[in-house]
Amino acid sequence: MNSTARIYRIASIPGDGIGREVIDAGLQVLRTVSELSNGEIAFEVTEFPWSSHYYLEHGHYVPEGGLEQLAEHDAIYFGAVGGPEVPDHVSLWGLRLAITQPFDQWANIRPVSFLPGVSSPLRKADTTELEWVVVRENSEGEYAGFGGRNLSGRGPGNEVAVQTSLHTEKGCERIIRFAFDLARTRPVTKVSSVTKSNAQQYGMVLWDEVFTRVAKDYPDVETESVLVDAMSAKFVLHPEQLSVVVASNLHADILSDLGSALAGSLGIAASANLNPDRRYPSMFEPVHGSAPDIVGQGIANPIGAVASAALMLEHLGEPAAARAVLAAIDATTGAGILPKDLGGVATTAQVTEALVSALREDQRASETEEVVALS
Repeated sequence: MNSTARIYRIASIPGDGIGREVIDAGLQVLRTVSELSNGEIAFEVTEFPWSSHYYLEHGHYVPEGGLEQLAEHDAIYFGAVGGPEVPDHVSLWGLRLAITQPFDQWANIRPVSFLPGVSSPLRKADTTELEWVVVRENSEGEYAGFGGRNLSGRGPGNEVAVQTSLHTEKGCERIIRFAFDLARTRPVTKVSSVTKSNAQQYGMVLWDEVFTRVAKDYPDVETESVLVDAMSAKFVLHPEQLSVVVASNLHADILSDLGSALAGSLGIAASANLNPDRRYPSMFEPVHGSAPDIVGQGIANPIGAVASAALMLEHLGEPAAARAVLAAIDATTGAGILPKDLGGVATTAQVTEALVSALREDQRASETEEVVALS
């Protein structure tokens, strides 16, 4: 290893189902990035076996001291969590949210990318350049975990469940400012704020008020405030009007899934759970779930995990490597090498091999251009 290499410590948590399959693919791509960097980039990967199987064996997902171990890393690479033998709310709160919340990963970034060679159900995608990013408040809102279940002792049919949505002025402001700062880096400088403030007159009205106040500090950025039901329609009818969409935990979760489905499949959706203050490591994961119905069949789509690795490279300060990975994805899908969920027949291994080959080909092309330029 080059003594001057930039070494990144990655905590790998494959988790459940197809998580291991897609994380393995992503790590192959990262190893190729390292190999092609001429010793400038290196990854030290430590795998953590936390999963639903681990939970059933030990009674917990994250062992005592586990977060302290994760904190020693530069980034976390996460696969999926969830299995038929564990209730979904147990697995989600036991692993994913057990990391994002204490590490204050308050900004969840979910790009919506339309890939070459991938058919979209949107007719407009055939003639219009479409690409936007959903910015999700990731620390409070509808997933704050406040509430409880009571009165079951009064007999069947009398139990009451209360789920409280939490919106703080600080939480709203920091994610909204994040969205505005992101918009300034994009070709279209626009932020669309999404709420349901006509019906939710407290927390979401606070969000709207903070958005209006913060927008005054960004006079160069176009803005709009849209109710979540109207924004769902806009995703389908007028997606060309979107650039940065910022919303609460629940609304952005749903809208980002809709966006990825419109782009072709949840299998291509990437995400980053960011601690922008960098006090803790950020976590990168594909949006799709553990898909227990296709585990071991070799047909899982690795593109979402690989695109998440590109987001990780960007966060780690390697933008050129991130662009190379995204270009390899475009080259692969553009060549018609598509997994089953995108209408193709390629296996997970074949898609991964094509991504690696595309990276190598891009490197050879760059070296050829350098030789020509020197001559």
